Amino acid sequence: MQQKVRVGITIGDINGIGPEVIIKTLYNTSVQDHCVPVIYGSSKVISYHKNVVMLDDFTFSSIQSAERLNYRKVNVLNCWEDTVKITLGKATTEGGQYAYIALDRAVRDLKDGLIDVLVTGPVNKHAMQMVNFPATGHTEYLENELGGKSLMLMVSEEFRVALVTAHIPLSEVPKNITKENVGSALTRFIDTLRVDFGLDKPKIAVLGLNPHASDEGLMGTEEEEVLQPVILEFKKAGHLVMGPYSSDGFFGSGLYRKFDGILAMYHDQGLIPFKALSFGQGVNYTAGLPFIRTSPDHGTAYDLVGNNSANEQSFRRALYLAIDMFKAREDFKDLEENSLRKGQKQVPDFVDSNKTEEPENESADLEELKNEESETVEIPDVVENEEQEKLEPLSDTIKTKEREKLEPLSDSVESVKNDDSGPSEDSEESTDIAESNPSTDVPESTDNAEMSPSEDDEEENKKEPKSSEDVESAS
Repeated sequence: MQQKVRVGITIGDINGIGPEVIIKTLYNTSVQDHCVPVIYGSSKVISYHKNVVMLDDFTFSSIQSAERLNYRKVNVLNCWEDTVKITLGKATTEGGQYAYIALDRAVRDLKDGLIDVLVTGPVNKHAMQMVNFPATGHTEYLENELGGKSLMLMVSEEFRVALVTAHIPLSEVPKNITKENVGSALTRFIDTLRVDFGLDKPKIAVLGLNPHASDEGLMGTEEEEVLQPVILEFKKAGHLVMGPYSSDGFFGSGLYRKFDGILAMYHDQGLIPFKALSFGQGVNYTAGLPFIRTSPDHGTAYDLVGNNSANEQSFRRALYLAIDMFKAREDFKDLEENSLRKGQKQVPDFVDSNKTEEPENESADLEELKNEESETVEIPDVVENEEQEKLEPLSDTIKTKEREKLEPLSDSVESVKNDDSGPSEDSEESTDIAESNPSTDVPESTDNAEMSPSEDDEEENKKEPKSSEDVESAS
């Protein structure tokens, strides 16, 4: 594995805050201690935006191919030769066209092995459709281009939430909540948490589709007919999958903190609480693909463009998460090749499942699932163990007093029998349950890396326009 990860960064919509947050992130040269940044866009467009945000001393190496990277500087790969019109804060055909061109070039280089991971700048879906972009968003496009079955996963220090359905109309959600789709999403979620996040046995909560998780069938049947059977199958396979939970009570009570991952049924069910709790700090991670792709949790933010007020924190986290995920996959691959991971439980296959068999001995989890009240939130096992730990001292005291009462009689019997053996001591076993709540830490780096002269022609960028006029692209 290379010492530094080659990070491809698409410029996104040239009229939005994408170029601004990219420049602000890479302006800190310590980033280059961890990766080789490659911006897919235009050196002239980057120069224009660096002047808008008043970072005139931001320097980079202008290149024409990812085969000629400068490993000691930020690289800007020129993806077009056209004259570009920048209209800050507006959705335009140009904004969609050049975002598409940059994305297409970066994906080709990713498949060809010229870059290791992809971090995408925000785009405007309406502007992309102006130029006939062949998908509803980045996620669907990358799935079509890279293969695999994608899973939209939002990641923050607070929690991780994945979606069974993503960019489809709300009216189409119920018919897509099937055993096959939910089981497939859970399979990919478990694999992602295990391989990319290093969680050998993640604890996952499944949210219900209907209000109050259908209130035992009063408001829909998806929970009883789809979600409960799938959850039970995963439990039988040895996985820590729980639910279905009513979304409002689940997040309102803070129960989400007890889980390594949360599976939501549709876009807004997962993203509204995520952005309410983590906006500006979260990362969109496209799981399930053969390559790593991340992006910030915000859009083009046209209302902020040109004010030098966009916060780059989410983009910075997206960049570092991509680096971490790439290294995690490499490490996991090494472990697999050395046969150090054996005995892993297999995730059940739901492709041809038409029915779900219940366990011979109905589990306590199933009883709890059948009897739970609509407004009741399931409390994790850790609460029961805390109560048990409170009662153990009292239990020990009672046992001690009982032994004290019996010892005189025992001594008398022993004297008659002339038996030398003494009373046996009771031994108690206690089980400690340690609950883990891992978070996505963003590596901090304080060392400043000096920038060496470029091996390619370097863009000096000293005289650039500061208004939204026609900008000539780099030659």
